[in-house]
Amino acid sequence: MTIEEQLIEYAKEGKLLTHKCTECGYLHLSTAYYCLKCGSKGFEDTILDGVGSVATYTIITVAPAGFEKYTPYAFVVMKVDNTDLRISGFMPNIATPDDLPVGIKAKIAGFDERGILIEKQ
Repeated sequence: MTIEEQLIEYAKEGKLLTHKCTECGYLHLSTAYYCLKCGSKGFEDTILDGVGSVATYTIITVAPAGFEKYTPYAFVVMKVDNTDLRISGFMPNIATPDDLPVGIKAKIAGFDERGILIEKQ
C-alpha cells in the first residue's frame, strides 16, 4: 500500500499518518522525504488522533468545476493538537465567518473525492 493510500485509510478512521524522524524525533506530515530539522532520511510511521483547532480558512461560495454541489464550504487549515503540524481539508456547510470561529476545536472526519474532511468537534 502506498503512503497516499495509507493516509487515506487512516483519515477515514479520523487519524493522521505522520513520519517521525528516527534521528532527532521531529514530526512531519507523511509526505516528507527528509527531516526538515536534521536532514535525515530515516522515518518511522506515527499515527495521531486527527484532532486540533482551526488555524485559518477560506469560505468557498463559487466552487471550481466538479465541486459545485458542495457549496458553501470552507477550505480549512487545522493545527494538530500537541504538534507543530498543520493539515488542510474541507469542512462542509460553512457559509459565513460566524459559522467557523478561528481557534474552534476540529477533527478529521473522513476522506472522499474532495480530500480530507474536517468537522467541528
